[in-house]
Amino acid sequence: MKKTLLAAAVVGAFSVTAHAQSSVTLYGLIDAGIAYTSNSTTTAGASGSKNFRATSGLVNGSRWGLKGSEDLGGGNKAIFVLENGFSIANGTSGQNGRMFGRQAFVGLQNDKFGAVTIGRQYDSLVDYLAPLTLNGSSFGGTIASHPYDNDNTNNSFRVNNSVKYSSANYNGLTFGGLYGFSNKAGDFANNRAFSAGVNYANGPLTVAAAYLERQGNPGNNNTSGAVDTSNGGDSVFNSSKQRVWGIGGNYAFGPATVGLVYTHTQVQGLTGLNYNSTAVAFGNDGLKFDNFEVNGRYMLTPAVSLSAAYTYTMAKQDSTDKKPKFHTVTLQADYRLSKRTDVYLTGSYQHISDNEGTGLQAGVGAAGGMSSTSSQTVVGTGIRHRF
Repeated sequence: MKKTLLAAAVVGAFSVTAHAQSSVTLYGLIDAGIAYTSNSTTTAGASGSKNFRATSGLVNGSRWGLKGSEDLGGGNKAIFVLENGFSIANGTSGQNGRMFGRQAFVGLQNDKFGAVTIGRQYDSLVDYLAPLTLNGSSFGGTIASHPYDNDNTNNSFRVNNSVKYSSANYNGLTFGGLYGFSNKAGDFANNRAFSAGVNYANGPLTVAAAYLERQGNPGNNNTSGAVDTSNGGDSVFNSSKQRVWGIGGNYAFGPATVGLVYTHTQVQGLTGLNYNSTAVAFGNDGLKFDNFEVNGRYMLTPAVSLSAAYTYTMAKQDSTDKKPKFHTVTLQADYRLSKRTDVYLTGSYQHISDNEGTGLQAGVGAAGGMSSTSSQTVVGTGIRHRF
């Protein structure tokens, strides 16, 4: 049965009629595997231990969704996306239990001028710059995240209450911006977000730049605002401000692609950090991160790909004036069984130094807990299926 027919059956359950000028598509990705972690703890300061576990989304988060459009004539369309994230290990919804936690938006699109959409959406840094990183692609994904996903290139959080503009493609040039409302009367800036980005692709070269800022008030938490900062919510950092900007480029030659990406993150008024199910408390602190990533991928054959990335992260903590340093190395080998199904072997190693007394720990993306030592290694194998 074709995807469009299957999607029509699903949409029918919601009493939606698909007309001839409309299209609705059911799509998804399932990522399931097994991983080994060298040291893992979910309690800050406690001793950790090795861990073997079943995984969901070690590389790419498992999801299913509906997307559709209606032709309005004159190059105009009504568009929507509803996308659910879930764990294949236990069947529960991700993104703090949301039905459509990955994306949920509706809007209008014009062939010449682009699209305006409203809902829960990715920010411009995720849209334009993150694809140039290894963790923002299927060649690395979550396990290749920068420390604590401090720059959100692994889209740890989405933006609620957001209005987004995405341009059309002008000879390889695309750009856009987003604003997420706080939805709080009398406190307009408490938990709002805004971003902008640009990407240019010409032949083998792709370059991009983006900016993201999130504002909040940990002392007066606004749970209905742009970013979910509740316990177990989207945001890694519970802080008064998180500001990120970055630039990067990829160059392809033959079967190989190499990339360089730099991002800078400032976190102010930090009261807590929650990453890999490990919570660390801070006292109105400040952190800075500078991430330098070099990455590459190589198509050994049309079915076999190899990829690698090294990220050097320099951090600085305001309260202690200490400057922790992170070294993160990620490797992946992937074999395509078909156009929609592949198997992978992946691993990542992270080491942190000069972090004594800072509360910062080593924590590989998707590790299931941060390390109680200065290093952490995660090795996993799995299968991905797309539909």
